[in-house]
Amino acid sequence: MRHVLPQPVLSLLILGLWLVLAPSPGLGHLLIALGLALGLPWVTRSFWPNPPRLANAWAALRLLGVVLADIIVANIEVARQVVGPPERLRPEFLEVPLDITDPFVASLLGSIVSLTPGTVSIEIDRGVLLVHALHVTDGAEAVARIKSRYEAPLRKVFAC
Repeated sequence: MRHVLPQPVLSLLILGLWLVLAPSPGLGHLLIALGLALGLPWVTRSFWPNPPRLANAWAALRLLGVVLADIIVANIEVARQVVGPPERLRPEFLEVPLDITDPFVASLLGSIVSLTPGTVSIEIDRGVLLVHALHVTDGAEAVARIKSRYEAPLRKVFAC
């Protein structure tokens, strides 16, 4: 089964996402979605030598909700900050010490941080995620927020 569907959850996500984003339902979109859902994980299987296993689907759904809500709120905050005077911004580099040891899950954390407007993950090195934030009033609080809102749930999702 792993030869046909090396990443079954990813295949389902690709299929579902394509069908949700398709402008109109139809056989053509279903065939494209099936082709991508079967083909992409198979073509990229060498990039996933030891894929982490999803341990808690409910934690994954909660994390998805948190990330989506944070993206919306951050968009509003960043828009307000960018429109205001530039001298009020306090950009800062943050070093977030990671409790995650799995490279894939650490990369996923970096991706989540980068999705949130106003922050960009720059590097993961020696168990530390380097993040650039557009506006930081308290660096320790910002690091704690990343760890509690994203890293801790990721550890539950993948049991790592």
